[in-house]
Order: sequence, then C-alpha cells, then structure tokens
Amino acid sequence: MATEVPPPRGGAETGPAQPTTEQFIEVQESAEFGELRRAHRSFAFPLTLGFIVWYLLYVLLSNYAGGFMDTKVVGNINVALVFGLAQFLTTFLIAWFYSRYATAKLDPKGAAIKSRMEADV
Repeated sequence: MATEVPPPRGGAETGPAQPTTEQFIEVQESAEFGELRRAHRSFAFPLTLGFIVWYLLYVLLSNYAGGFMDTKVVGNINVALVFGLAQFLTTFLIAWFYSRYATAKLDPKGAAIKSRMEADV
C-alpha cells in the first residue's frame, strides 16, 4: 500500500524555481546554445549517415551478391557472418565513441548553460 505525501498548504513551493518560457527562448537563441547544437550535429549526423550506408551495403550485398557473401573466410564462417557480426561491433563502437565525445565536448557546454539558467532564476 503506497502512501502519498500531500502537497504543502499555503502555496509554498518546495522545489527549485523553474525558468520562464522567455528564458528558455533566450537561451535557445544564444550563440552558446547554437555552438552546442552544432557540436552535436557535426558529430551525430555524419556518423548516423555512415552507419546507415554501412547497413544498407550489408543488406544490398546480402540480396544481390550472394556468391560474394557466401565466400568462406575460415572453416564454416563466411563473409556474410563476418559482416553481420561487424554490424553489432560497429553499433557498440559508435555508442562508446559518442559517449566519450558527449562527455568531453557536449556535457560541459550543456552544464554551463544549465548552471547559467539556474542562476538567473
């Protein structure tokens, strides 16, 4: 049985003050936010496009180059299996690479914007 704490009476706020819509718009139009957005897009878009091309190459080769994909590499392991497993590997590598990039480049800029907004309230 869950118990809920009733809200305080008299309109007293217990949480931190929230920025206004105007403050959000001001930050969104700032050069600092534009730089953060450019840093994200310059990383995410090319990497996403590259991965989609890599995936579509795998699909197209699987459909139209069966002889090549059936080429044995070692024992019963063929090119199709190697490419398929490489899809998983590249997915994890991209996630790891993005995590490092975000920690080094995006998070400090986002934290600076957040702290400035919280200080203005």
